[in-house]
Amino acid sequence: MRITCPICGERDRREFYYKGHAVSLDRPAPDAGEEAWDNYVYLRENPAGVTRDLWYHEGGCGAWIEVTRNTVTHEVISTRLVSEETA
Repeated sequence: MRITCPICGERDRREFYYKGHAVSLDRPAPDAGEEAWDNYVYLRENPAGVTRDLWYHEGGCGAWIEVTRNTVTHEVISTRLVSEETA
């Protein structure tokens, strides 16, 4: 699988560290309540199809990248810097 780093360009996936589903970017507010935090910490979907993942460009620029990809076909649909979302 090839991943396009927005900074470095297209690279082999072995340059990246897979963190998991990008749900960690959807962190609840500190006062969201126990159920919201329980869901955030413990409940994860395992979709077959399009998903958003976090990848760290460990063998390159060190950027955190959100990768939208299809888990069935391994097609990478899009990539973007996580810092663009939080900025």
